[in-house]
Amino acid sequence: MTRFPGRVRKAAAWRSLTGLRRLDKPWLDGMPRLIFVSDMSDALSQVVSFEYLEDEVISTVESPAGQQHHWLWLTKRPARMRELSRWLQRPWPANLWVGTSITGRQSLGRICSLLEVGDERTIRFLSIEPQWEGIDLGEWLSRLDWIIQGGQSGKNSPAFDLAWARAMRDACKKARVRYFLKQLGANVRDGTAVLKLRDRHGGDWDEWPTDLRIRQFPLELS
Repeated sequence: MTRFPGRVRKAAAWRSLTGLRRLDKPWLDGMPRLIFVSDMSDALSQVVSFEYLEDEVISTVESPAGQQHHWLWLTKRPARMRELSRWLQRPWPANLWVGTSITGRQSLGRICSLLEVGDERTIRFLSIEPQWEGIDLGEWLSRLDWIIQGGQSGKNSPAFDLAWARAMRDACKKARVRYFLKQLGANVRDGTAVLKLRDRHGGDWDEWPTDLRIRQFPLELS
């Protein structure tokens, strides 16, 4: 694990985007800047101390500079995030959203730990990406705030079935949970049909069926 002290503080100093139009990403119009924490790794590794995470992440996010933005902390280790939340001697920052990665039914157990992070103000989300099989979130869904979904990009990717996206979209609407379809991936199926997309990630929603062009955000941000 390589640490980069001060990197989060540098991000906190980025200018606020609140109220600005985002012509390249209109679904973000007017919103605060969204910043992923350790987006290319998992800072909740056992070799990273809670003291380091408190200093580098928690203290920065709740600082005046950090309060300008919303921070998304995604982990495959929500149990360790839960322990960090309990270890802190102060409330979890409300602008630090917490999420865990789900790829299939075998990883659904992570949700239990995620639900114990923070307090009643905490935004909790799932990144169901890449999705490899059909998933039913059941009673968990109503206790979450946001679902991000998508297929896998890259050569020889497993298929992403648009039926999964439509089922998740409808379940989120029924549970009053915000839904964000990020990408369809490189191997997309709609029933028996295979969709041929120019974007190799399936991320250009102009190529998607119109009923799936949905990118919502929690709370008042959508």
